Amino acid sequence: MTRSFTQTSKPTPRMRSVSAMALATALSVFAPMTLAQTFNDTGDILARSAAVEDIEYQMMVQRATQTAIWGMPAAGMVDFLKGIRRDLGGDYNDVIYLNKPFDSKHGFLTANDVTAYSWASMTSKPGALVIEVPAATDKVSYFGTIVNAWDAPIADVGPDGHDKGKGGKYVMLPPGYDGDLSLEDLTSAGYFPFETDTYEYGFSFRPRLYNGATDADAADYAQTIKIYYLSEAENPPPNTYHEASDVPYDSLPYYNHTYFEDLNDYVQNNPVRPQDKVMVNFLKDLGIEKGKPFEPTERQLKAMNEGLVLAYAAMQRYFVEPGLATVPLWVDDAGKLKNQWLVWDFAEGQPEAGFPYETETEVLVDDRAGGSYFWITYLPKFLGGGTFYLTGLRDSNGDMFDHNASYKLNVPADTPAKDFWSVIVYSMETKSFIRDVERVGLSSRDADTMHINDDGSYDIYFGPEAPEGMEKNWIPTTESYFLLFRLYGPKDGWLKSGWMLGDLEKIN
Repeated sequence: MTRSFTQTSKPTPRMRSVSAMALATALSVFAPMTLAQTFNDTGDILARSAAVEDIEYQMMVQRATQTAIWGMPAAGMVDFLKGIRRDLGGDYNDVIYLNKPFDSKHGFLTANDVTAYSWASMTSKPGALVIEVPAATDKVSYFGTIVNAWDAPIADVGPDGHDKGKGGKYVMLPPGYDGDLSLEDLTSAGYFPFETDTYEYGFSFRPRLYNGATDADAADYAQTIKIYYLSEAENPPPNTYHEASDVPYDSLPYYNHTYFEDLNDYVQNNPVRPQDKVMVNFLKDLGIEKGKPFEPTERQLKAMNEGLVLAYAAMQRYFVEPGLATVPLWVDDAGKLKNQWLVWDFAEGQPEAGFPYETETEVLVDDRAGGSYFWITYLPKFLGGGTFYLTGLRDSNGDMFDHNASYKLNVPADTPAKDFWSVIVYSMETKSFIRDVERVGLSSRDADTMHINDDGSYDIYFGPEAPEGMEKNWIPTTESYFLLFRLYGPKDGWLKSGWMLGDLEKIN
């Protein structure tokens, strides 16, 4: 969900090795070939290719794999709308909100369980769309981002965003907008206009609470968000609001045929952008074609499901293999790990560019999917310092967490969070909360109920069963998992202070 980061791209070993490879490649481009090629160097390709069986099916599988990775962000955004329609009876432009934080029945990619979000799925297909964000009050303000159908940030909102906490009317201009009011006219009229390249959008706003405010205040604040069309600006119609705290709302992508239903929905409801034409062409082999109903054959469905296995495996590898999506935070001068905690390693230049995952020469397909949207959503347009994320995959021995084993994490009393800290268990399979468990996380906000050590630290336990007497300090693990440890309001200079979070230690 909504993200606030202090992480930035940096020259990791992966980047340095890529740079060295790039130099070697550049030098070799102009070097003479060491082996001469002749007309007889065919490698018997005709005979070898004749041995390939069921070429049509194999091509469908390959295209399913590649389009699934390419379309990961778009599929994820479609699933927000599908959940609104299926689970809440809502639709485009409705505002969804919570009056208490998420729990294990909700399906969101790496959402937190400590704040009462608000969100929406929207379309500008009927015309320019206005999203009216309320001004910050003495109790509540928003941190969050409006994104396009690819989850690419358009604008941040709230005190750290475009409106600087004063609130504002954000106007999404649809592709090819030719309305009577120009960008200059709209700006002069007090709007924040943005040209966009998709019809569909989403937002997710995380409330910040002040002066004793509660989740109920956040819920009231969410119901002051307004969404309407620019053509209705003089007399906006009333909005529809849905409260989702007690509803098992699910916005997760599932890696079966419904994934390609998501991609079909994207193709049908948005213009085909120039950078997407090749992949949209590949989708035709799977029965997805703009302007036509999606009615895949059993053979196509089989190919989709087979191709999705490799796509998921590729994105999962990106997530868990060190040096791809994540890199170690604490290492010594010799490059040796001090512990196992990781930080997110975004593709070079993307945080500074606002996370388009495109450059002048390429679309960063793997970095965009496995490196981000396979497991997170709603990156900000501009990085800030509101929250710092530590990712946990391995214990103190360097082994991946075993959900059948028990572990202890000591959180020091001097943990450098001005607001609070939080640790949450996420399903390794879905990248969301583990389902049907008593709790999914703990935080320093739970100090009233947790056991506190004599030195002011907390011992947090993870495992299938709680240690005796430590039930309030325990987070259940009923399936393979990973952790996110968040510092809300990280203290200035903490990275250089010498503070370090210890590893999870396996216990009997």
